[in-house]
Amino acid sequence: MAGSSVSYHRFTTEPEVLRRPRAGSETDRTRRAILLLVLTLFVPGGAQIAAGARRLGRIALAVTVGVWATLLLGLVLFFTLRPLLINLLTRPFMLWTATAVLAVLAVGWAVLWLDTLRLIRLSSLAPGMRPIIGAITVVLLVLTSGSLGWAANAANTSRQSLGGIFSSGPSIDPVDGRYTFLLMGGDAGEGRQGLRPDSIHVVSVDADTGESLMVSIPRNFQNAQFSADSPLWDVYPDGYSCGDECIINSLYVDVVQNHQDLYPDADDPGAEAMMDAASGILDLEIQGYAMVDMGGFTDLIDAMGGVEIESGGWVPYRGKRPDGTWGDTWFGPGTHELSGTEALAYARSRDFTSDYSRIQRQQCIQQAMIDQFDPQTLVTRFTEIMRAGEQVVETDLPQRQLGSFVSLAAKAKEQQPEQLVLGAPDFGDAGDQFSTYPDFDEIHRRVDELLAEQGSAEGDGGLFGLSADGPSPWQPTLGTVVAAASEDEPSGGAEVPGEEEGELPTQPDGSPLTREYLIEAQDAGQTAILEQAASTNYECTPVD
Repeated sequence: MAGSSVSYHRFTTEPEVLRRPRAGSETDRTRRAILLLVLTLFVPGGAQIAAGARRLGRIALAVTVGVWATLLLGLVLFFTLRPLLINLLTRPFMLWTATAVLAVLAVGWAVLWLDTLRLIRLSSLAPGMRPIIGAITVVLLVLTSGSLGWAANAANTSRQSLGGIFSSGPSIDPVDGRYTFLLMGGDAGEGRQGLRPDSIHVVSVDADTGESLMVSIPRNFQNAQFSADSPLWDVYPDGYSCGDECIINSLYVDVVQNHQDLYPDADDPGAEAMMDAASGILDLEIQGYAMVDMGGFTDLIDAMGGVEIESGGWVPYRGKRPDGTWGDTWFGPGTHELSGTEALAYARSRDFTSDYSRIQRQQCIQQAMIDQFDPQTLVTRFTEIMRAGEQVVETDLPQRQLGSFVSLAAKAKEQQPEQLVLGAPDFGDAGDQFSTYPDFDEIHRRVDELLAEQGSAEGDGGLFGLSADGPSPWQPTLGTVVAAASEDEPSGGAEVPGEEEGELPTQPDGSPLTREYLIEAQDAGQTAILEQAASTNYECTPVD
């Protein structure tokens, strides 16, 4: 239009405003402040270079480029050499270095935010914008430097926890192409002399394919054998065979109390003895062990905020009754949000039912832990979870090999593990008392057959709960160990249920069972009613 002029407000061609904010309008200064905040958020050091504090900006920008390059390298390693990356990230020195670097980065970013606030010059902004820009700066400082500070604390917690769980010893090599480990669930509960591993499992994993075999050894297994090179050979040349006093879970206590001198270099002589016994029973060389403590198990679930399950039957336990007193009571059918103590009671319950039902509930609790262990839980409860994990697990497996085991676990997860129980139902029925009078030649034959037949199964597996898909602390194999510790009484009660789910039991008059009715029946010693009530308590489903 002739004789007229149209002016456009432009900021991008006014570099002087970045260095001298008073050279621009209030709108320019507000835009400048926002630009400096964005630069500090996404390109730390960029605001200082743009606004004049170039020396600090160059240092910060060099650090920023180095951080992005390190993250890019880590991403490449994650997809190409994941075991190497995990091995590096779980080394004590690397975790200590990460803690120090993250702490320095947290402080450095906080300094940049404060310097950016200086460069913005709040006094040059419009009065209404000053508190807004100041508040935004504080929020961004807390989010960025605070997150790095949290990460530094998490790295330090991981260093302490992993160092407390895993051994610092040398790496172990597979034997005949397999890694074989002993997993135990231990309990030093009230009325016991020392810790007893009530849950005993041997897991053998093919080092190349991840195919696995899990053998469950009943806690009351007798006549355990030892090889000639075991320190216990001289003490028990005919096996651990002194009758009912020598069930296998008492071997741990026996060695700790009477024969520690046989394992002078062992951190846990009882665990070493259990490895020797399991090795003699199965004729497999066992290379390491993991012991899960029941007390720590409850802390781990509490650290996760509890677990939620759908129970299909009545489960007896010792707890708080409806009238507020302490004694025998029952979990009823329906949805339950369980604390650590309640989850352990639910998983361990064995009165008026069978070992089969107990194992089903154990696996249900374990699966609920996996399903409900999401990234939000990990972030918000990381410290509590790591510290609880340190109390849960004791192992002689080397920390330096953690990455290799994670990689192996990813393979194992794609396979359906073979399972064998040294007793009913895999070796006769309960009346055959195979665990009391075992046929070791038959055990060796069955184990060899299963190892030879592996390769055709498909499905989900797991090794020590380590999964490449995310933070899953306990997969089915270890989950069974975690929840499996039982009381001293022998199991009994209902027979093993069949393939179909049972109907929910009722009172004699056909009315639904109630907690109060079962408590009265238990107080009166009406065992038949209680066994009927517990006959469907193997039914359990994790709540998503």
